[in-house]
Amino acid sequence: MGRFIDSWRSHLLVTLSGNSDGRPKWVEQIATGDDPGFFGPGSAAWAVHGGMATMVAGIRALLMQTLHPGAMAGVHDWSRYHEDPLGRLSGTIQWLVTVTFADTVVAERESGRVAHFHDRVAGSYIDARGEERSYAAGDPELLSWVHVVFTDAFLQSHLLWDDAIPGGADGYVREWAIAGELIGVQDAPHSADELAAQLEAFRSAGTLKSDARVADAVRFIRYPPLSRGMLPFYNIMFAGAVASIPREYRDMLGLKRSRLPVIWGTRLVLGVVRALLGPTSTSEDAALDRIARIERAQQLGHPSEP
Repeated sequence: MGRFIDSWRSHLLVTLSGNSDGRPKWVEQIATGDDPGFFGPGSAAWAVHGGMATMVAGIRALLMQTLHPGAMAGVHDWSRYHEDPLGRLSGTIQWLVTVTFADTVVAERESGRVAHFHDRVAGSYIDARGEERSYAAGDPELLSWVHVVFTDAFLQSHLLWDDAIPGGADGYVREWAIAGELIGVQDAPHSADELAAQLEAFRSAGTLKSDARVADAVRFIRYPPLSRGMLPFYNIMFAGAVASIPREYRDMLGLKRSRLPVIWGTRLVLGVVRALLGPTSTSEDAALDRIARIERAQQLGHPSEP
């Protein structure tokens, strides 16, 4: 049993961070810098993105993103998710964690990296009305859609499976609007009500659609190339993510809520993961080290050394 647990923990760390010790190379930059960052300890962003529910939130966000044909075209045309799914996952995690825990300079630099990648992502797609439209990853509509479904997924997952959020749901949405603005999102929601209204606006306007591309992406998310030992746990979290999605979107995705108690089962799996990985992440630890260094330097009356 001990060997199985060690193996499963190693597989989990590689999946989430790219290496078996759970400390990817980019964590080192989180320890550098001279300010607490855009959020800091005790913030809503730290609470949500440092929680275990992020594992389910990522699944929900990926599923929801597929419903915008422009966003789906960008993934289909430019992403190598079939060939390198963990590479794409790692890139997304890097941006999320860096903006959350790094100092402001590093967070802005990481957001610039993402925006620069978006510069070359362009093409055309057939919209929900059957008309051909051009797209670019930096289009305001696409940036808004990705930000809204991302924020909604992480918020709703945390409310279902994790502890209270400092400042509540409004606090998280308001804080994470900063991250959206860093990559060019216009009119990012600043409250839970605004978030819900913007999400509903995409649906009621007839912008979203389901087609063969969506079905292929959903199938890939449903059956990712994970190790055999991780699949049973992933299957439960996938079912939990599906159960957390409102029915109108589940129907578009061609997914049905399981009749089994998957919300409870997901909570159990996340508890196991928390026991294996510990209460804090290497990224949060690096951020706390940076902040402690800054505070020591301030007490001594001289600038901190990065």
